[in-house]
Parts: sequence; structure tokens; C-alpha cells
Amino acid sequence: MHLRMVEAILFAAAEPLDEDSIIERMPPDSNVPGLLGELAEAYAKRGVNLIRIAGKWAFRTAPDLAHILQKHAVEQKRLSRAALETLAIVAYHQPVTRAEIEEIRGVTINKGTLDILLELGWVKMRGRRRVPGRPVTYGTSDDFLLHFGLDKVSDLPGLEELRAAGLMEGRIPPSFAVPSPNDSLAMDEDPLDVDDTGDLFEPETPDPKDGNSAE
Repeated sequence: MHLRMVEAILFAAAEPLDEDSIIERMPPDSNVPGLLGELAEAYAKRGVNLIRIAGKWAFRTAPDLAHILQKHAVEQKRLSRAALETLAIVAYHQPVTRAEIEEIRGVTINKGTLDILLELGWVKMRGRRRVPGRPVTYGTSDDFLLHFGLDKVSDLPGLEELRAAGLMEGRIPPSFAVPSPNDSLAMDEDPLDVDDTGDLFEPETPDPKDGNSAE
């Protein structure tokens, strides 16, 4: 009975639910973590899977069947290469400032690049670096995890997974390493105040490489 109740709660939910939200709707003697594990196992080989994303639980189409639904999906605006590179840098190097993103990419960032990622809700302002000027730090959001089906940022693929997916082809320098993403507050980072809207962009800095234009 309890298993069916958890199943019904998740199916009726408009958004993914965390364990506390499910516990609130269940009888006091319910072992919700155990029930979620049992339900996830029961759905593991079905067309719909119960998965944990961004610390919450939701039913999602099985990955091997996603292509069937692609032709019915609404096509979203394609991100530019600059936006994709910026998103990857934020995801793997967070917390990261705009200047640090520019240093990694080797070019200055067009204001619209971060604007798009902020509007999508995949990137958020998360704090301020404890350095002169106190620049804003950026990180990924729960919406980023939900969109890419991740439970936490540490689930982002590492070097071997990227290589297996064909995303790291060619010769890779021996010293090359994929950063281990972490969304915890850094030692040199202060959280944003509740009423701190901050400046999304610090003053433009000269391009670190002569001849490179902003992207």
C-alpha cells in the first residue's frame, strides 16, 4: 500500500519532489527512502524510470527511448558555441568569476552570453570572491541539474566518460585533467546577501590575447 502511495504522489507531482515533501504526505510509519529505492528498482527496466535529479525524485523517459519522443519535442533555441563553452566552464570550475571564465576561454565574454545562461536558469549568481572589487561568482543551478538529468554536479562526466562519448578525440596532453566540479561555498567566497542584486558584469577588461574579439 505504501509503495503505491509513493508512486501516486510522484506521478501526480508537477515537479520533482525531495524526500521530505514525500514524507509529509505519507503515514508516519513509512520508510520513504526504502520505498523510493524499491520503486526505482521496479521501474529500472520499464519505459519510464524513477530517477534522482538535483536531490529530488521524478519519473523520466528511459534514456534508450528518448529518441522516440525527440520529433515531438519543441525545439529550443540553440546555444552558441561561446555559450556552450561558458556553460561548461561554469559547470566544471564553479565557483567562477567572469574574469576567470575569460582567462580559461582566452577571449572576453559578450554580455549576452552569460545573460542567455542566466535567463535559461542554468547558471546563477552564487556569491562574491574575497578579492579587491569583490567580483560576482557564478555556478550552476538546480534547473541545470534537472535539464541534464544529474543528481549533483559531481555526477558530471569525467575524462574517461568524455573520451568514451567521443568528446575528447585526438591526442590529449599527459598533464590534461577534467576538473572535479563542486558547488560548495569556496574558502575565498562569500554568499550573496538576500538583497544583493550585484553587478552581473564587471567593467570590460582588455582582451588577454591581441587580435581576439569578444564572444
